[in-house]
Formats: sequence, C-alpha cells, structure tokens
Amino acid sequence: MNVSLSASEALRGALAGLLDGLPPTQAAQATGRLIANYRGTTPTDAPVLRDRSDVAAYAAYRMPATFEAVRAALAALRDAAPEWVPGTHTDIGGGTGAASWAVAEAWEQPEAPRTTVLDWAEPALALGRELAAASGIPSLRAATWHRSRISAALRIESGDLVTISYVLKELTEQDRTAVVTEAARAAQAVVIVEPGTPDGYERIVAARDRLVAAGLRIAAPCPHSGACPIEPGADWCHFAARVSRSSLHRQVKGGSLAYEDEKFSYVVATRFPVTPAPARVTRKPQIRKGQVLLELCTEDDALRRETVTKRHGPLYKAARDAAWGDQWPPR
Repeated sequence: MNVSLSASEALRGALAGLLDGLPPTQAAQATGRLIANYRGTTPTDAPVLRDRSDVAAYAAYRMPATFEAVRAALAALRDAAPEWVPGTHTDIGGGTGAASWAVAEAWEQPEAPRTTVLDWAEPALALGRELAAASGIPSLRAATWHRSRISAALRIESGDLVTISYVLKELTEQDRTAVVTEAARAAQAVVIVEPGTPDGYERIVAARDRLVAAGLRIAAPCPHSGACPIEPGADWCHFAARVSRSSLHRQVKGGSLAYEDEKFSYVVATRFPVTPAPARVTRKPQIRKGQVLLELCTEDDALRRETVTKRHGPLYKAARDAAWGDQWPPR
C-alpha cells in the first residue's frame, strides 16, 4: 500500500478485502449479534469479540465510524494545543486499532507517536496487527499489541497520550472509574469517546469529573473545566461525524446511502496548558433567511443561543459555514 495515502484512505483499503472468504450469512449473523450486544447490556465477564468472524464483522461495521469520531476529538485537542506533539500513545481497549489509525493521521511521520494497543480479545489484536501491517504507515506498522484485561487491575506506563474509545460501556462502574483514574495518572492528555446517546454522555460526564478531580484541565469540547451546565436527564451533549461508506460497509450494515453520521460524545483533558474554544456549537446550526441560529456552550459555564445576521459581516459567512461541534467564533 502506498505510504503517501492518508490513514483514512489506507484504512478503507485495508478493510476492502476483509470479509473475502467469509460467507455473507455468517458475517450478517456476527454483525447482528454485535449490534445487539452494543445496544443492549454488554457482558463484562468475557470479551465481546470471540473469533475471527466476529472481529472481521466488527472491523467492517465499526472501525470507519470509530475512526471518524476519534479523529474529530483529536482535531479538537490539536486546536486547543497546536504546538503539542505526543511521543507515545496508549490505546486502552483498542481492539482492532481504530483510534490508533486516527492518531496516525493526526500526527503524521516523522511526528507520529509510538503506539501501544491494549485489549483483552486476542482475535481483535490479531486482526489489528494484520490491518496495521497492511497500512503502509510506519507508525502503525511499528505499533505494539498486548493482551490485557481492561479492568480495575489495569496498569499502564506513564506517557503522553491515552485514548479510550467506545470501551466504558463494556465495563462495570467500578472498572470504569479505575480505568479512567489510571489513564489520568499516566497520561499528559486523555481522549475518551463514547456513543452519542444519553447513557454514553452520562459515562462521559462521570469520566470528565474524574479527570478534573485528578488535576487535569478540559481542552474540549467544553470551553471550561467547571461543572457541565446541562441539566441531568434534560438533554445530552453529543456531536456527529460524517462517515463515508464503502461498498463493504454498505453490505455489512445493510444500508444504501454512501455515507452515515456517527453520533458520539467525548472529552479531552490535559496536564499541560491549553486554549479551549471560547464557545462550542452544540447543535446543528439553523440557517434562516438572513440569519444563522447557533446553540452554544460558552466559557462562562452557560448555554445560550446566538443569532448571527448579515449585519455581523464576516461573522455571518463564518456562521453559515459553521458545523456542529465547531468552536465559535473561528480562530
């Protein structure tokens, strides 16, 4: 594979032939079972990904969406700390390595960090190694993959960046708290991503509180490290990432559109100085005749609606171009 490809292009290429030789009915059955697990009560006493067919279905079904969600969270980190470059990266519960692909794209060679992927499902690690080897991306090909139970017993080496993506739901509350606490102890920056659902957001808020209590400051998406202004149960903070669907992706997911929107919640926290967004767009902007309505979370710990009209000049054009999840005003 051409090393000049971006990580997103390389990932699509690596996934393209993944289900070759796997009967479509077997792939569909594995995908259906995984969807039921991830939408329902996921068992915590055994890995969800049991064998090669499970892992192949999971990679085709979830890796593109996880990659885009983590990439968006990393972009927010880079906006808040543009000069910071991690030397090491630990991907807790990384499975087949989607977050590590996003890290490889965020910091390209020669700045890409040394990555270690930890997961308790050996079939996922095995496929992750295989995909990384086919990537043509030096940092991914040099990544190390270790089997490790993701629980309260987890201990990781101190380093720069820790990612925890779509993992917390699989853990008991005690293990969630312990894993986030360990990440906060070990890392200079922690990025946590969960599904953009009310319960996913609740896990993000709990993790956010734990990170702040451990002495980290919030870099994104919040413009502040104070208490979340959203009233519990009344709403939830989440964002959307556009995911291009390959023919394989459409086949596995049973869809016909060339894209989908991945809803996710996230938090980024650091031990070093950052410049958070002065405000964050928390809903899709509403474009009206001659005006744009923006729902914002602001640095003074408040939620507010801002109306931007043609009278605001360049800000009006910026508002029309603003997307859900962007900082406001643009840098």
